[in-house]
Amino acid sequence: MDYTVIGDGVNLASRLESACKGYGSKILISEFTYKLLRGTYFAREIDLVVVKGKTEPVAVYEILDFHTETSYPHMAEALRTFRLALGRYRSGKWSDAKQGFADVLEMNPDDKAAKLYIDRCKFFQKKPPADGWDGVWVMHDK
Repeated sequence: MDYTVIGDGVNLASRLESACKGYGSKILISEFTYKLLRGTYFAREIDLVVVKGKTEPVAVYEILDFHTETSYPHMAEALRTFRLALGRYRSGKWSDAKQGFADVLEMNPDDKAAKLYIDRCKFFQKKPPADGWDGVWVMHDK
């Protein structure tokens, strides 16, 4: 016998697992899973994405509970700074957002998500998104 798992939840989980590399994350979860955690894990919202095959955005969170002070220095402060920078990014304040993400990198030079957002800010400074942009990133990869 051969078994398989199908459905929207499985599709989303597969897309998020594939996205881990791009964000430099070990564990990414959807907003649906995050709501079930009830604040028991260190996590940060990392993006709003539309995954391939879908049209509605979903908030994506990175679980950071496995980190220590050695593996992620100044994590609490870096998470606050990242959250503020993400808000500025979504408001189209590219310079302020870029500086916030750079501040995160000063605390932890290995934060790949902060590097990714600096690159996005640089891109949008050169080529601003259309009016009505809502901060949602469309994932074209599986």
